[in-house]
Amino acid sequence: MKPLKATLKQAWPYQQDSLNLPVRDLGAALPFYETTLGFQLESRQETPCPSVVLARDHIRIGLAENGGDPEQDGCFFEVDNLENAWAELKSNGLTAERPPITSQQHGDVHWKVFFVVAPDGLCYCYGERQPT
Repeated sequence: MKPLKATLKQAWPYQQDSLNLPVRDLGAALPFYETTLGFQLESRQETPCPSVVLARDHIRIGLAENGGDPEQDGCFFEVDNLENAWAELKSNGLTAERPPITSQQHGDVHWKVFFVVAPDGLCYCYGERQPT
């Protein structure tokens, strides 16, 4: 039985632009986003650098061979159900062991979160808002 899917509600970039996340090799990075993270290719362009826009649920992210350091960037994904998000990633082929789910406080919002590092080095935090 396929696990329930999580809905990605919002994406906040760690740096400045969730539509311009740096990757060294777009062709090598893309399968992880489509297969494991469940994004679909929305558009592709070659200028000013090779890049794609990926879509899932109500959000869009972009990957670009823009010369940036992937290990210094990524996004925070707000999800509707953190357990479903983890189960979906595992069913889609994520080989990582279960990450520690931790709690974080940002302003007035309490989050339950876990982190996934993509093979390209970009880091993604999945988080579910918790009742106050």
